[in-house]
Amino acid sequence: MTPPATEDPGTRPQRQACTSAGAWLLLATVVLAGLTIDLSTKRWAFASVAQTPVEVDRVAALNNPGYAPIPPHAGVQALPGDLLNFQLVLNSGAVFGIGAHQRWFFICFSVVAAGVAIWLFGWRTEARQRLLHIGIALILAGALGNLWDRLLLGRVRDFLHMLPGWELPFGLAWPGGATEVWPWVFNIADVMLLTGMGLVMVDMWVRDRRASRPSGASESG
Repeated sequence: MTPPATEDPGTRPQRQACTSAGAWLLLATVVLAGLTIDLSTKRWAFASVAQTPVEVDRVAALNNPGYAPIPPHAGVQALPGDLLNFQLVLNSGAVFGIGAHQRWFFICFSVVAAGVAIWLFGWRTEARQRLLHIGIALILAGALGNLWDRLLLGRVRDFLHMLPGWELPFGLAWPGGATEVWPWVFNIADVMLLTGMGLVMVDMWVRDRRASRPSGASESG
């Protein structure tokens, strides 16, 4: 009697993430945790870093390009060696101030990007791809954190200044004339966006390596 054929685990169809309660729970947990951390740190920074708490007037932020409620203040050292300072900035652009005064473009882009990310997560990933899901969740959390600011405040609250006072060597300068190694001020949402993109790229690299590995490469004897 011929024994029944067994299915190769490597070719077995995998469950889509949209069918996995665990995958959705992981996504929601990371998004909610990231969004909470981002909004909490922004609130703390604008209440504590300057000499007085800074309140952002949404109407003024939307209608007055020169609106500047942040008083002049010295950066507060967060890490020794001038590695990181807290410095308040209201940003009318995107990550690191790119695209100033293009609020509606970035609002629409964020909404579309969030929808595409959820679609990719649910219907283009497998239930067990946890690293990729965490990356997508961080991208979502970062996008939603800055979208919150744009909708409710008119501008994005930034407060992290990396390598303050470090100058580019040989008299070099960035386009625009800035001479610091890192002249941009950013926030936790920006960090999550870049970290999430990095995790997605790592997952893609790992999967490409596995796909290109000969089927018997890991077998011995």
